[in-house]
Amino acid sequence: MTRENNINIIETTVDSKRVFDGLILHIDHITNRLPNGKLAAREIARHVGASAVVPVDAEGNVWLVKQFRAPIDQVLLEIPAGKLDYKGEDRLKAAKRELQEETGLTAASWTHLSDIVTTPGFSDEKISLYLARDLSAGQSHPDEDEFLNVVRVPLAELVAMIMRGEVTDSKTICAVLLAEKAING
Repeated sequence: MTRENNINIIETTVDSKRVFDGLILHIDHITNRLPNGKLAAREIARHVGASAVVPVDAEGNVWLVKQFRAPIDQVLLEIPAGKLDYKGEDRLKAAKRELQEETGLTAASWTHLSDIVTTPGFSDEKISLYLARDLSAGQSHPDEDEFLNVVRVPLAELVAMIMRGEVTDSKTICAVLLAEKAING
């Protein structure tokens, strides 16, 4: 793939105003100068970022969590994940914390798979994806507002579930497919 020149598509921010400060999101209204010189209004949901983990045990099972997601009113099957405690937190440290909190697991081997931007049309959220191996069991301690069921699914079956559309969480889809490639080539 060749790298294209982006000079004619770059926007420049000329004004920014915070219009909402929430628990998880902060909303900014910005004004950008377009390449043709005109101005355009943009609304951006600012997010501190997150880390997510594909924990794969010695038998080839992926440890997942089922949890209710209020914005879509559904229970989803997901990899362990959580937001950073603060902007700039070490993303691997956050991944290790979330794995232990949600599943009780720790891992001796960590591989950074990728960073993904989840919804760049309106949000700056970035999630770092990791593969965790050489797992050891321990005690989970989810946040007090977090209710989870931990399940194990063989990696090959989880990939098949993704391909059948049975897993809809985007971070889980991306991370599991990347992890499968990292493990099986």
